[in-house]
Amino acid sequence: MSSNNIGFIGGGNMARSLIGGLINSGQPAAAIHVADPVAPALAGLAEDFGISPAENNQAVLDTCDTVVLAVKPQVLKTVCLELDISRRPHVLFISIAAGVRTASIQKWLGEDCAVVRAMPNTPALVQSGASALYATPAVSEAQHDAAESILRAVGVALWVEVEDELDAVTALSGSGPAYFFLVMEAMEEAGRALGLDADTARLLTLETAFGAAKLALELGEPAADLRRKVTSPGGTTEAALAVLEEGGLRELFGQAIAAAHRRAGELADELGE
Repeated sequence: MSSNNIGFIGGGNMARSLIGGLINSGQPAAAIHVADPVAPALAGLAEDFGISPAENNQAVLDTCDTVVLAVKPQVLKTVCLELDISRRPHVLFISIAAGVRTASIQKWLGEDCAVVRAMPNTPALVQSGASALYATPAVSEAQHDAAESILRAVGVALWVEVEDELDAVTALSGSGPAYFFLVMEAMEEAGRALGLDADTARLLTLETAFGAAKLALELGEPAADLRRKVTSPGGTTEAALAVLEEGGLRELFGQAIAAAHRRAGELADELGE
C-alpha cells in the first residue's frame, strides 16, 4: 500500500471500516486524514487508529492525494460545492455516497475532476465486503490502482465499464446482505417453531449461512451444481426445496431485486438535482 496521503470527508461506519482495512494493509495511520463535524466521532477515530484529524473538509483536500467522500448522499452536493479544488486539480475523489452519479459529482466539483464511484456493502465493516467501482475518463491508471487498493482493503473489489451497472450492483450486493438476513431470520423462526431454543436456532443458522458461503467460495462451482450435490433424491433437502420452488422463491427474488434496481435509478435522479 502506498504511503500517499489519503483523506476522508466523513468519519462514519463505512469510513471507519475503510480506515481499519487500510491500516491493516500497511497504510501509515499518520498518512490518513479525516474531517467530520461530529467531534466525538473524529476523536474516536484518532484514538482507535491514530489517524490525523483535520480541521475541516478543505484541509483534507489540501493535504491529500486521494479524497474519499464518505458522507450521506443527501449532503454530498453541499460538501462538494464548498470545496475549493483550484489548488488541487489532480486529486482523486472516491465517492461511496450511494446513488449519486459521477456526472452530478463532477458538476459540483468541476467537470475535469477525476472521480471514482464505489458501491461497497455493509460486510465491509468486518473486512468481508463486496464492492463495485466505476471510473470517469479523467481517472489515470495510477489513480485507478489507488482506488482499487482502498476498496480491496475491506474485501473484493470489481470494476464495471458502464456506470448504470452500479444500479444493478446496488440491487444485488449493496442491498443483498439484508436479503440474507431476512432468510436467516426466517430460518431461526422455523427452528424455534420446531422446538429448538433461541440460542441453538440462531447459532445453527449463522454457522450454516457462513459454511455455505465459504464452501461456495472455496469450491468455485456454480450454486446450482452445489445445490444438486447436497440434495439427495427422496431426502429431506429435496422435500424442503420443493416447497420453496412451488412457492415461487426464484420469481420472488427476481421481483425483489428488480424493485431495488428501479429504486436505485430513482434515487440517483433525485440526489443529482
